[in-house]
Amino acid sequence: QVQVTESGGGLVQPGGSLRLSCQASGSIVGIDHMGWGRAVPGKQREEVARIRDNGTINYALAVKGRFIISRDNAQNTVYLQMNNLKPEDTAVYYCNAVGQYGQYRRGFDYWGRGTQVTVSS
Repeated sequence: QVQVTESGGGLVQPGGSLRLSCQASGSIVGIDHMGWGRAVPGKQREEVARIRDNGTINYALAVKGRFIISRDNAQNTVYLQMNNLKPEDTAVYYCNAVGQYGQYRRGFDYWGRGTQVTVSS
């Protein structure tokens, strides 16, 4: 089995910064890519950033230049450094991990439970 756990959310003023962390744990054999999405009530979850095992990174236009995604492959951990936060960044942020686990290298695609980020003065 695989678990995906986020941490680091909270309340921050506009213009401030937060760093989110996410670790995938369990009988993981390999991870292809990890990413972050966010959701607000009444709207579908949107992709924020994703980093692949070859180092390729993609950002949503709304966060490009302000957010930085990075990864610690040895720890199966991904980070999201969020700078110059705006009220419209307020959302529940979810981590996603895609890879293989177990003796038979079965595929997995799991989302964590999410962490709340609130940007308000």
